Formats: sequence, C-alpha cells, structure tokens
Amino acid sequence: MLLKELSEARGVSGDEAAVREIILHAVQDTIDEHRVDALGNLICTKKARRTPGDNTPRKVMISAHMDEIGFIITGFNNDGTLRFEEVGGIDGRVLLSKQVLVGAKQVPGVIGYKPPHLMSPAERNSAPDTSKLAIDIGATSKGGAEKLVQIGDYVVFRTFFEVLDEGNLRTVKGKAFDDRAGCAVLVELLKADYPFDLYAVFTTQEEVGLRGAKVAAHAVDPDVAFALEGTICDDLPKDKDVSPVTEVGQGPVIAFADRSAIADQRLLRLLVNTAKRLNIPYQFKRAVAGGTDSGAVHLAREGVPCVTVAIATRYIHAPVSLLSLSDFDYTVQLVRESLLALEGGLE
Repeated sequence: MLLKELSEARGVSGDEAAVREIILHAVQDTIDEHRVDALGNLICTKKARRTPGDNTPRKVMISAHMDEIGFIITGFNNDGTLRFEEVGGIDGRVLLSKQVLVGAKQVPGVIGYKPPHLMSPAERNSAPDTSKLAIDIGATSKGGAEKLVQIGDYVVFRTFFEVLDEGNLRTVKGKAFDDRAGCAVLVELLKADYPFDLYAVFTTQEEVGLRGAKVAAHAVDPDVAFALEGTICDDLPKDKDVSPVTEVGQGPVIAFADRSAIADQRLLRLLVNTAKRLNIPYQFKRAVAGGTDSGAVHLAREGVPCVTVAIATRYIHAPVSLLSLSDFDYTVQLVRESLLALEGGLE
C-alpha cells in the first residue's frame, strides 16, 4: 500500500528526498514530465488529454506537502545523550519516552526525561520543559555518541503503519499522515485524464512556513489551485456538547478558511455541488485554525483562487495518527470529479 510506504518513510522538513523518490516511482507512468526545483519540490506535469472549453482553466495546480514534523540534532551531552531542537510544531507533552530514529543510519533512540518519582508536584502537573529532554541512543559517553550520530542529523518518530479495523471506516494508524495522506491522494488523482494541464506539486518545508509552496506556485503560475491535507480532528468524547472540528469517517473535509487563507467561494461551491450530485459524504472544517499550502499559493503573482480539501486525522503532529481509508477514497473521488467539472469554468 502506497500510504504505508509513505507513512514509514523519513522526511522531516528539509530532508524530503526519500519521500520524493517513493512518489516519483509511483507516478512515473501517469505523468508527462517532472522536475525537482532548488527547494526540493517535485513538480509533475500531466498535459491536457482533450480540448478544453472556452472557460476551462489552462493550468491547475494541486499540492500536497512531503515533509513531516520531527527534530534535528544540535549537540552531545557528556553522558552520551543527544541534544535536539524541534522541526515544526510539536506539543512537548507527546514526547516523553517516545521511540525515534536518528540520522541516515536510523540509529534507534528514546526521548528521555526524569521519572515521575523524582518530579516535583509542579513538574508533574505541567508540560515538560523540552530543553531538559534528551535522546538516549544507549551510548555511555560523548565520544561514543559521536561515532553513531552527527550534528545536523534529522530525527523521526519510530512508528509503523498498521490496519486497525477492516470494517466500514477501515481505520489505519501511522506517522506523518499530515501530509503523506494528501500525497497519496494526489498520486491517485494523476491516474485520471483532465481537460487542462495538471501540475501535481509535492512540496517541501510546509511545516516550517509553507516555503516550498511559495516557490512552486511562483514557478507554475496556475489559474486555479487545490491543496490536499491531513487535518486536525477533534471527535473524541467531551464533557460539554461541543461540535467537533472534524470527524473520522464523515467524508472529505472542506476548509472554508484557516489562519493562512480564505477559500475561494467558487471553488467551495464546486466541491459542495459535486459532493451533493454524486452523494459523496463531506464535512466542513469547523475551526479557523492551522495553515496549508493554500496560504502561500493564493498569493502567487497576481493571486490564485485556492481551496483546501483534507482527510480528518486524529493526533496530527504527534508520534502516531489515525485516519479512515474510506475517507481517503471519498477524498480522491470528490477532488477528481470536481476537477473534471472545472471544464465548465468557475461560477
């Protein structure tokens, strides 16, 4: 399964090469050309397969980011443990005792902290001070650690993909579904033919400021753009009757706005009308939070109509996430059919 391969690949922001190679292998028979730009974005082009109508956009860009949150090694302690900094937004409360892999050699390690027996009441009742965390790779000295790891090595969570339930939702767990799920959706979209040139852009460094998308959008200069994401989910039981942001198993998530962009109203109508016409379940993201590649793409050149479509994902920006493969399939269907409906132009 491609999603499994992508999920287990190592690709912290700035180190996306392994993910890019998997994707390029998966799309090589469905694209006409590709290039890798200076920031590492993989820009794939699928030429129009039929004559477009007068109002059909000539160039449509769909982006999904390859990078994941993680860490980078910044130094060594005398006891052989490793100092590190976060890459992307990570809540320190999810880090304690988590297994990780360090560097290209995939050196196994554990994020260490003092045991609760030795914590003060204040420490036990607050988030950990991440500056006091260290990665333990089993080395007993600074010199021993330096033989295994280098400063600047990237660190990823050691998490394996697994199918949890084969029922209607077909839930799976793994790491980096934000946004390897979007990458896998984009690979599927390239299997169809469209009445415009489709630019499938697998972007870099989204988690540290939408950097790859800024460069790619300037180069492609699209007429219309979509961003694909794995988005926040908040559907676990609550003490109060509060609407969840999104729910696993309730279909693709359409974002009308987030902290980085406001969706184009014509594209929102296109997605909703397509979903209703084909009886595809869908939901809105009921929180103006986070940011996506749309935040960079919509500002390119003279402005680009953008919208983000996502898969509801529990526990994003954490060592392990969960999503529904049924939601995945519906997302492919919704975006593909909406793209085909663009032949009539935006209304």
